[in-house]
Amino acid sequence: MALGNVEIRVTKDGFLPGKTNVSVDEAREWQVEIELERERVVEEQITVHATRTDVRLQDSPTRVEVLGAEEIDEKTLMTPGDIVMMLNEMGGLRVQSTSPSLGAASVRIQGMRGRYTRFLTDGLPLFGQQGAGLGLLQVPPMDLGQVEVIKGVSSALYGAGAMAGVVNLISRRPGAEPVYDVLFNRSTRGATDGGLFLASPLSSHWSGSFLGGGHFQQRNDIDGDGWADLAGYSRGVARPRLFWDSGDGRTAFLTGGLTYENREGGSMPGAVLPVTGSPYIEALDTHRYDLGGSFAATLRSRYVIAARFAASSQHHDHRFGEARERDRHEMVFGELTLRGTWGRHTWVAGTALEREAYRPRDVPRFAYRYLTPGIFVQDDITAAPWISISASARADFQNRYGTFFSPRVSALIRLLGWTSRISAGQGFFAPTPLTEETEAAGLARLTLPAPLVPERGRSASFDLSRTLGPLSYTATLFASRISHPVFVERTDRYAIVNLAGPARNAGVELLATWRKAPFSATASYTYVRSTEPENGLRVETALTPRQSFGVVGSWENRVWHFGVETYYTGRQRLEDNPYRSESRPYELAGFLAERSLGRLRLFLNAENLTGVRQTRWDSLLRPTRGADGRWTVDAWAPLDGRVFNGGLRVRF
Repeated sequence: MALGNVEIRVTKDGFLPGKTNVSVDEAREWQVEIELERERVVEEQITVHATRTDVRLQDSPTRVEVLGAEEIDEKTLMTPGDIVMMLNEMGGLRVQSTSPSLGAASVRIQGMRGRYTRFLTDGLPLFGQQGAGLGLLQVPPMDLGQVEVIKGVSSALYGAGAMAGVVNLISRRPGAEPVYDVLFNRSTRGATDGGLFLASPLSSHWSGSFLGGGHFQQRNDIDGDGWADLAGYSRGVARPRLFWDSGDGRTAFLTGGLTYENREGGSMPGAVLPVTGSPYIEALDTHRYDLGGSFAATLRSRYVIAARFAASSQHHDHRFGEARERDRHEMVFGELTLRGTWGRHTWVAGTALEREAYRPRDVPRFAYRYLTPGIFVQDDITAAPWISISASARADFQNRYGTFFSPRVSALIRLLGWTSRISAGQGFFAPTPLTEETEAAGLARLTLPAPLVPERGRSASFDLSRTLGPLSYTATLFASRISHPVFVERTDRYAIVNLAGPARNAGVELLATWRKAPFSATASYTYVRSTEPENGLRVETALTPRQSFGVVGSWENRVWHFGVETYYTGRQRLEDNPYRSESRPYELAGFLAERSLGRLRLFLNAENLTGVRQTRWDSLLRPTRGADGRWTVDAWAPLDGRVFNGGLRVRF
């Protein structure tokens, strides 16, 4: 050892690094003591709003899965124009394409059909019952701060339309400093996205935000058969938000939204169908307007009174070749609740009123108007330090189908380092002619052999979680049953009916997350057995893979961020497909690279590096027109193939 001043550094996992200096004046052994200080463990505090009691995520008896701001930020760079990618990569959720001609999609939770998923924005049904389908493709993620998902029947919390679960999109709140966020994106398939998000305090009590976006996509015939594998569209979105906080327990929120979109698919310009020798154009023009808000006030430091309202109007002009269908969807919603605490209880009681109307101009026989007042109660009980219970019940009084009772109970148990949640619930769904199948094919050819009856569902789940240092993992068992499920026949006739037997779902989810800066990784696996009755037998639900698996990893520092992902989708039963009765399994892979240069961020994203494309195996076009009038089969794999997109994001 050289004589002189020597610096000694010591590092150990879980402790802050330590150092000391030793003056060495002769060659001999030295004994040095360095006391290390343990790292401070910062517990992540996430408040969930979808359960009505605004509790911490880890204290909620109801299992709520949360996608945080950092993950949303990453998914925004992948698909700036919609939230499809963001939801598709959450465990147990599958975004299923419902219309290859126009690109519509729905979210299936644990194998249940997309119409059973209720979409909310800041707890408000601003999209009405049209959150699925094209509604998903018209929601940009740039102004989102958190996404909450409750799986399983949730009618006790949110009434009809929540038999599969609830997806609550929470907006970004303005902070103490103004935020100006601009994004531009371009893809190799001709997609162009421009977005603007502004958020700022306006005074000591007021703040506001604004989201504006323009999104464009060129029509693409990727396999060269004259049919658009990717629909073209142009869309404009605007959403201002206003926040008020009195500082003494009173808060208010107001938002409005405007969406204009023109979407066109079908045969390419100048092309004709090989079978008929004529062109076939499918198009949809959408105008949507919405307004919503909430108010809450604290009373006597023990009670919170809250009111919420939402109203939306959505106009469609749909063209299916030679047929034209114009319609208007209307939704009006109001709710008043009182929340309080008493000993170990946190309770909520409230009343709600929902009015939903569908006014089809060209097929008036399918018009309906539902008026549904309801009352509900909820009680969260901390029975002991190791167990808490949430029980809720709701009664809805539907103007057409009568009274529905929807109970739900959940329990949170913590023992010996393990965390477990048990949940069971019951709900209902008022039938409508609007399903995944009719959204793709329209209503002009649809027949109704008998009046539809309400669908009723039950679900139960059990999960077990553990955290060991940087590793956390969860296993979930789930099952559901739907009586009188609405089904659309498309083989010999195009008709909507109630099935005689129940639809059943059962399966398991496995999720593991490892985080150790600067690395993080997540692995998820879902097995679902989803069946429906058909001709006296039980068959698997179409377009529902039994197995799916995904791995996502990332590395980042202050300058660079890299992410990689790979997904496996198993075989799916296909319905009314002349080429095959079962799909092929496939694997997808992608990566994201991001470089920060001060306020400027440059990004490059690659999707589907394996080049999976359904039309590599079979044609998307049918040899003959289906009973529902469609010329395409269902989409069971990607249609766009390998895609690169990139751009820049600037924050001021």
